[in-house]
Amino acid sequence: MNLILLGPPNAGKGTQAKKLFADFQIPQISTGDILRKAVADGTDLGRVAGPLMAAGQYVPDDVVIGIVEERLKQTDVAKGFVLDGFPRTPGQADALDHMLGRLGKKLDAVISLEVPHKTLVERGSGRRVCPKDGSVYHVTQSPPKRAGYCDKCGAELVQRPDDMPDVIEKRLQKYDAETSPLKDFYAKKGVLKSVDGVGSPEGIYAEIKNAAARNKA
Repeated sequence: MNLILLGPPNAGKGTQAKKLFADFQIPQISTGDILRKAVADGTDLGRVAGPLMAAGQYVPDDVVIGIVEERLKQTDVAKGFVLDGFPRTPGQADALDHMLGRLGKKLDAVISLEVPHKTLVERGSGRRVCPKDGSVYHVTQSPPKRAGYCDKCGAELVQRPDDMPDVIEKRLQKYDAETSPLKDFYAKKGVLKSVDGVGSPEGIYAEIKNAAARNKA
């Protein structure tokens, strides 16, 4: 099963990708993760991307596409994959189509998690993180036993800079601008499936499986 998970920040893509892996052993392929790994491994493309990432600059499409292709050639994607964070534009989507053709693969479905703007901001801005052990909490959905402090080590919890409401708003605006044309691209191909991203993780996952199965059939 070869899928793309679309969804704005805080839509729950990571949670659903983990469930897909548990059921089908198909890995989540995050462009951010593979870019960092390519840099750490010192691959040719990683050596190009490293200085750009360190300078806070965008990595060119051809480099990102090349790194994704390297990843899709690895043996653990034999049963399928879940792409997260790529493609971001119709140009990247077109390049992905050609890449998959070269690799003898095809997309089964593009799943778009739909979550109201207000909910996304609430999910992100309520997140709190332990600076010592990395434990993650939420002030209303999964609060610590003692408000403001980690259950495991007792350290004072912090709010990450990218979880501030104004930062989340900017990220959502950028996502909306980039992704609307991408949804149109895949809708025209007949592979886009929208799933309500509000509800229990298990209920959302059931909808994702149903949507993917219908499209694959």
